[in-house]
Amino acid sequence: MKQHLVSESIAVQVGLTAKFFRGLGDPNRLQILEYLLEKERSVGELVELLGAPQGRVSNHLACLRWCGFVTTERRGRYLFYRIADERVARIIETAEEIMADNAKQIYACTRIKE
Repeated sequence: MKQHLVSESIAVQVGLTAKFFRGLGDPNRLQILEYLLEKERSVGELVELLGAPQGRVSNHLACLRWCGFVTTERRGRYLFYRIADERVARIIETAEEIMADNAKQIYACTRIKE
């Protein structure tokens, strides 16, 4: 019985970790994070930079905020977004370093769809 509980706990943790990475797995959300690594930005600035509809950008920002990747600060009528935790920047940097070493293989991979 105890082994079953350990396996179930591992399965829950793995599922949660996969969900964490799915939050980062959307190109639009990653682009938003890249822009926020430069400096904090308003929704309007992100809409302009991404060239995407405001509703879509707001939806991605809501996801990033809900998952704890970004935080907000209201200034008057405007809401400004910024990276919530320095570890988010480190995750992105680490991913980019690994990708740089394996770019050809990642690009050629047919098992992971865009």
